[in-house]
Amino acid sequence: MFGRNGGMDEGMETDDPFASFGMGGMGGFPRSFNTRGPGGAQTKKQDPPVTHDLRVSLEEVFTGCTKKMKISRKRLNPVEVKKGWKEVTEITFLKEGDEMPSNIPDVVFVVKDKPHPVYRRDGSDIIYPTKITLKEALCGCTVNVPTLDNRTVNLTTQDIVRPGMKRRVTGEGLPLPKSPDRRGDLIVEYEVKFPERLSQSAKDTIANVLPAS
Repeated sequence: MFGRNGGMDEGMETDDPFASFGMGGMGGFPRSFNTRGPGGAQTKKQDPPVTHDLRVSLEEVFTGCTKKMKISRKRLNPVEVKKGWKEVTEITFLKEGDEMPSNIPDVVFVVKDKPHPVYRRDGSDIIYPTKITLKEALCGCTVNVPTLDNRTVNLTTQDIVRPGMKRRVTGEGLPLPKSPDRRGDLIVEYEVKFPERLSQSAKDTIANVLPAS
């Protein structure tokens, strides 16, 4: 019990280690004040990681690479990108963030694909959009498909090609992340270009050749 003068009544016992400091009274420190570990040393806490995007091209994912990243933290080691890594793969450098008296965060790089002028990526597969004429779609055609390692695959079809039709070239995609010696596929996606106008004679010819239904 507290006496009228704000102190403890004589003869009273208490288990509260802060009682003698007036923690329940006026002007005292809060009970959660202790932020130091054994021996009075201040303990460091693990803060959320510092995250940076790591932009890579499909060619870099295909061959693997090492990139030097310039950030404010100068102790950072080079960042290695292994063959076939998928987008959003995280590369963590433990406790490489800026050190403060009470924290030491990790640095995390998140793999992000750069837009590619030729392909789109779908996991370990790459998609190659190609445009063909209506004549080629109906009569057959050969498409010269470039590969990531600077070769050309000649893809010939004699079937009628419908818009959105796809052909798969096995093993010409990106390396698989867990099995870099194996590769995904190269998918050729056809887009049929229709003529904007036809002469009457062309319409008559098409009408005579094509079935009515």
